[in-house]
Amino acid sequence: MPTATVPFRAGREGYASFRIPAVVVTAAGTLLAFCEGRVESARDWGHIDIVVKRSTDGGRTWGPLKAAATNGPHLAGNPAPVVLDTGRILLVHVRSAASASEDAILRGKVPDADGRRVWVQHSDDDGVTWSSPREITESVKKPGWRWYATTPGHALQLSTGRIVVPANHTLPPTGADTGTEAKYNSGHCLLSDDRGQTWYLGYLDQNTDGRINVNETTAAELPDGRVYFNTRNDSPSPGNRADAHSEDGGRTLTIPFRPQAGLDGPVCQGSVLQLRDPDVLLFSGPAFPGGRALMTLRASADGGRTWRPVFTADGLPAAYSDLVRVDADTVGLLHETGDFGANERIVFRRVPVTGLT
Repeated sequence: MPTATVPFRAGREGYASFRIPAVVVTAAGTLLAFCEGRVESARDWGHIDIVVKRSTDGGRTWGPLKAAATNGPHLAGNPAPVVLDTGRILLVHVRSAASASEDAILRGKVPDADGRRVWVQHSDDDGVTWSSPREITESVKKPGWRWYATTPGHALQLSTGRIVVPANHTLPPTGADTGTEAKYNSGHCLLSDDRGQTWYLGYLDQNTDGRINVNETTAAELPDGRVYFNTRNDSPSPGNRADAHSEDGGRTLTIPFRPQAGLDGPVCQGSVLQLRDPDVLLFSGPAFPGGRALMTLRASADGGRTWRPVFTADGLPAAYSDLVRVDADTVGLLHETGDFGANERIVFRRVPVTGLT
């Protein structure tokens, strides 16, 4: 049986590129692999759909590609799926005009209506069909914020029932020159206590001293009920990762994000997943400090304080990733990779749990 399959390959199925993977397992045991289907090129703006493929055999084979979220000729991206205790699958994501590049948004050159706005959809039939999108921007994005991104990767529902969606944003520069680029990324999360009906903002980490530059963030609930957040850090701190804990379900951080030098690698997104049996916290991301390559799983037995490598996919280029518990014996790793560049294909790997402890 294959341990690795390729659900998405650049230049196929009507899309020039596939990026930004996210994966969940439904209440029925179906794997849903999401990503951005970029119609024209690999760039981060333009005509982009959120596409999905389903697997009913643990990722060994995949069904046909379908669009889960579209925005006409514009952008629907940064999929943050989560499977609820009711069986409903939520898909939180962002939308913007096709012409709204990140640079233009950061410089304040994009009207709010065309900028990054937040939407949610759901599926009640195991990911086969999806509801119409519903906008939640006013509840989770403060006036003046420029850039905005959910996760990337899966969101989570805590044992309390609360939904937590890690996210990041930028603030406009202070002073007279409001047309300059926002220099610092900031972190926050979206919270819902009624299974996605209403939403509000959780913690804010808006450090502007240059020590930590909170960017794309992932989260997991630890066995003791704390929420562990791990983020891409774009500042020249020790290492390129930072992390934090929350003791109140994401409303606040116990201590603001601090450098996590135990996770060597390039500036890139990563994913975390808490296993309950065995009790181990996993992190996925490229481990080659000089560039996006060497996709590696690392494990922590102390809630993210220390880490050790437990699995390496190969030495090829690699970038964004997401993790899922497929079954009692298997962890799934969905990640960007390629022979000469990290954006050639998105691969799904079945990793035995026994090798991760």
